[in-house]
Amino acid sequence: MTIRVRMTALSVAGAAALGLITAPAIAAPNGPQDNDQVAVFGHRGASGYRPEHTLASYELAARMGADYIEPDLVPTKDGVLVARHENEIGGTTDVAAHPEFTARKTTKVIDGTSITGWFTEDFTLAELKTLRAKERIPAIRPNNTIYNGRYEVPTFQEVLDLRERLSRELHREIGVAPETKHPSYFAKLGLPLEPGVVKALTRSGLNRPKAKVAVQSFEVGNLKELDRVLRVQLVQLISNSGAPQDFIESGDPRTYADLVKPEGLREIAGYADVIGPDTKVILPVNADGFLTKPTNVVADAHAAGLDVVPYTVRAENNFLPADFRSSADPAAFGDVFGFFRALFDQGIDGIFSDQPDIAVTARDDFAATHR
Repeated sequence: MTIRVRMTALSVAGAAALGLITAPAIAAPNGPQDNDQVAVFGHRGASGYRPEHTLASYELAARMGADYIEPDLVPTKDGVLVARHENEIGGTTDVAAHPEFTARKTTKVIDGTSITGWFTEDFTLAELKTLRAKERIPAIRPNNTIYNGRYEVPTFQEVLDLRERLSRELHREIGVAPETKHPSYFAKLGLPLEPGVVKALTRSGLNRPKAKVAVQSFEVGNLKELDRVLRVQLVQLISNSGAPQDFIESGDPRTYADLVKPEGLREIAGYADVIGPDTKVILPVNADGFLTKPTNVVADAHAAGLDVVPYTVRAENNFLPADFRSSADPAAFGDVFGFFRALFDQGIDGIFSDQPDIAVTARDDFAATHR
């Protein structure tokens, strides 16, 4: 399986008119492997322009040219999978403004971290549907706040139904890349995520080898379980620090850094098709936020037969390496094209971005200059 998508006609003139700012000198040991183009994943939809994990955000991402839309999945009290980045919803919905839910606010320990707020597993789907989404980082994305209160919390099935409709309307297959959030935590609550993922994909005709589906997890055990029942691509997510939660709980001493060593990558290739590393795993930064020497992770992953789809490129200065920031204003856009090019130079197979339109333009420009 491959995460790459077939080349389409490139908008060479439009890309050339943009004029990329030159990126810092970075070695390119793994240039494009073939004539396929890098896949663009709309991270939480087009979350740079709409409140994340809403149907409006996913639809905008697809219409901007994203190859995949990415819903993070958590369960409700009655076991329905819904799209939220976290099960704590105080920062992404208007739950705090609902007096009928005031008593639901509580503190929980999730994957070793104490969190206070409101949690999806304490709400039925019907209750969640009375809430409305809001922008998670309003200080960085104030323009998105005009959409606060407009959109519901969608179910996974609603996302899949939207994907099917958009595929018909846009005359191209829109992929879906669901991420299972905190699988060990939810399994202990009796709300495992995996059966719902398998059921929804199967119901939608997507549990098949050539389906444009990539199921993700930061844990390892649930991906190994899913590998036995799913026929789609699986993505081992890789943080730039720490270890998989199921490793921590089982006493496995290995970290994410161990997983991206050649031996770890070979093990991943036994149950997954793709790694999804933090961009810092590929292009590390120093204490001041500037890029340092690239790692060998892309080359080693390719040698193990794995595709590489790093996360997440965001256009705002706040999220860019210092090399590409345009000013001290955290909300202003920096030289995001330069950062895309630095990543593409490493030979990646896909990229997650909050601004999929910019990612598509950067991808197409890079492909045009490397034909």
